[in-house]
Amino acid sequence: MAGNGLPSLGRVKLADLAPSEGLPTDSYKISVSTLSQSLAQFSAVIIQFPASDGALLRSGLESARLYFHQRASYPPPDIIHTGDSHEWCRTSGYYADPHLWQETYDYRPGLTLSEPNNSIEFPPAGLPDIFALFGKAARNILDAISFHLNLRSSPFTEILDNVPLRNKEISSSVLSVCCHARPSFQGGQHHNIATQEDGQLVMYPPDHDHQVDKSLISLVKSDRAGLHVRDYQGRWILVDGDLGPQEAILYPGLALYQATAGYVNPALHKTEINMEANMYGRSSFAFKLMPKSMTSLSCSEMRAAGHGVEAQFQLPVAVDDFMQRSHPTDLFNRPGFQCFNFPPPQDSPWIDENAGTGSMKIPMRRTKQNSKNKPLPPSKRLRLEAQRVLKERVQDIADKKGIKLRFCNLKECESHIHTLDSPCANIRMEIGWPPAVPFVHPHDLPNKAKLGFLEAYEPGWTAAHHNLERLVNTPLTFTVALFW
Repeated sequence: MAGNGLPSLGRVKLADLAPSEGLPTDSYKISVSTLSQSLAQFSAVIIQFPASDGALLRSGLESARLYFHQRASYPPPDIIHTGDSHEWCRTSGYYADPHLWQETYDYRPGLTLSEPNNSIEFPPAGLPDIFALFGKAARNILDAISFHLNLRSSPFTEILDNVPLRNKEISSSVLSVCCHARPSFQGGQHHNIATQEDGQLVMYPPDHDHQVDKSLISLVKSDRAGLHVRDYQGRWILVDGDLGPQEAILYPGLALYQATAGYVNPALHKTEINMEANMYGRSSFAFKLMPKSMTSLSCSEMRAAGHGVEAQFQLPVAVDDFMQRSHPTDLFNRPGFQCFNFPPPQDSPWIDENAGTGSMKIPMRRTKQNSKNKPLPPSKRLRLEAQRVLKERVQDIADKKGIKLRFCNLKECESHIHTLDSPCANIRMEIGWPPAVPFVHPHDLPNKAKLGFLEAYEPGWTAAHHNLERLVNTPLTFTVALFW
């Protein structure tokens, strides 16, 4: 990928990632390609908001600086952050972490805040508007990632908060207003301070203090550079060194890694602070799009799209358990999801590398073939096409009848065939499934069973598809082959 990837962190206009009815536009396809390649190579991407939103972000950061500046020089013991994982969906208000020299104000819609002494809390200004701005952007970006992975539209809706929240609901997602290294905050006595070559002092946490968000995706906007993310080669890169006023950093979290069966790696990140004279420290917004606590992270959407799901991702995981569990960061070593380049039209302005910060030069495909795009033998092509058609047949029937599918594994389903009260018997009856055919996702079937499965549903299909040379060149067949 290194020879066919982006030369630097990708920049994507949020307006180009907004979904629309009908066929995807060229700008949408190119933006999705840039987004996916940047996440695969650098575990982060720069998101460009409309210019009108830049004023909101600037005023919000200014309000955040003033909010933290008026706080006490050292936090009382009852508001020192303990990192209790049980409180992952209930954090709110002001917290402090003296070890990291960090102060945080968590804004979570649905909660009314007050200070520990029951005084009125005056939070930084503009948080509801900024929360709404980041929340809508995060959902559009999540849908763009789903489009790249060939998932159905909005596949994660069931695990996300309602929009808007219903009565008495509390948001799972959170907007954290952070302040690092405020000089008047006397809580960071144990920091490592090093001298850079240019003579400036910097503060940084130890290497083992790098963090991984448990969110689906996170959006970060800061007033000063300092956010480092580890790329796929293991290098730490500064990702917010040249952000414009309306730009923010996006990176994936652990929940998306789990929900996509490891195809989207979470970002390892840390913050390094330049200790030059600044009375306010470094202020930032960090929006985390979180799944709801009473749901489960399942890879069913990935299986439905034909992706391979490894054993560690086979069983659904309760979100609340997932958030309270520790996750070793040395296990995220998948190469990342594949990057596909959408060929733009010849007159598209997006292929001009000198057109400005909003455009990216789209890298050319390698002409040298590798093992993934060599011609497949006819028998393999027949099985792949059978798998594709089966998946479409199953989903089409369910969609037309308004049935929510539940797939058993093959061993379970073989024992369910002659059982009237089995978990999937009612669905088989509603959908009109052929008798004596296991009701199971085509990807989970052995290769030979794929043909028998389809032949039972559509007799004569195999004989009608002996000439498969035309199938090799179709984009959908090629995509299935990559993940088979």
